[in-house]
Amino acid sequence: MLSREDSRRLAELERQLRRDDPEFCARLEGAQPLAPAHRKRFPITLILTAVVLWATAITLGILTWWSPAAITGACAVTVSTAVILRTRRVPKG
Repeated sequence: MLSREDSRRLAELERQLRRDDPEFCARLEGAQPLAPAHRKRFPITLILTAVVLWATAITLGILTWWSPAAITGACAVTVSTAVILRTRRVPKG
């Protein structure tokens, strides 16, 4: 247990720290930081993958290979959905 004097000094140090560096205190408490730590990157590899899959699905469809075209199209839809969800994600806070 801390003595009364130690508790008072600890409270004083805590107030001073909150006044000097509120962002650090917020991180220690588990709150969201005031400013974003890093910029969200655009999912360029997912976009390129979606474009390649769509082009492949269309090509296979033109060649009348229906089963591979359908499978590739399903994969293209999945990747395109991932692209949409990643670009529309709203940061919490």
